[in-house]
Amino acid sequence: MKERVAGAGEGVGSPRSRVRSELALRRRRRETIQEKSARAKAIAERLALAYPEVKVPLHHSDIFELLVAVILSAQCTDEAVNKVTPELFRRYPSPAKLAQTDSGDIEKLIRTLGLFRAKAKALRRCARQLVEEFGGRVPSTMAELTRLAGVGRKTANVILGHAFKIPGIVVDTHCRRLSRRLGLSRHEEPSKIERDLSRLLPPDAWTDFSHRLIIHGRRVCYARKPACASCALSELCPSQRIFSKIIAQGKPGARNIS
Repeated sequence: MKERVAGAGEGVGSPRSRVRSELALRRRRRETIQEKSARAKAIAERLALAYPEVKVPLHHSDIFELLVAVILSAQCTDEAVNKVTPELFRRYPSPAKLAQTDSGDIEKLIRTLGLFRAKAKALRRCARQLVEEFGGRVPSTMAELTRLAGVGRKTANVILGHAFKIPGIVVDTHCRRLSRRLGLSRHEEPSKIERDLSRLLPPDAWTDFSHRLIIHGRRVCYARKPACASCALSELCPSQRIFSKIIAQGKPGARNIS
């Protein structure tokens, strides 16, 4: 039998061997649900220390304004939303007022936001639903909220958690990315990530945990180059060794690992 000779690119320290090492890190022993739950709770504790105050960054004075602001925040920064909502709320302070206006008038006030035409139509339809189906009040159940135009589970969970103190997990792009990096979920779909996280943490931790995870994604665990060296979760993160190694070597591919 001929002895196989390692070809170019297969030696120790070669690109191929580094890739194999990185993949081996990913193929770690799978945690039991009890171990993963314990780690999730430890992550929640560290996030609580890092971000003790949990406050919705969207400016609002009542539940209706919060609903409108969250609908507008889809694919937009909170800062951009906060620039347009003062005048929007001044002109249309209630669902009845908003329902009576034309979508074009709403568009003029939110033109600087992405998808402003679709959002203007959704706001008007949502306001009409609130008036016609809920007596002008924002409902307090997932089933009722998700019947409203422009409202999915993410928006509904924000409203339930922060307006009605009903536990809910908000899975946005940051929560999705960090849940996978932290090894708390292997899924891509928000609904499945929400399900996974809800199994690992008690209900009273859901709202604040997901909100803090979002803050951490914005401030530390960036999509392109996570700041692992300054991360309070590094000891609990299975992806930390991979990212630290890739970033140290100056590889551009760090952004592709989620």
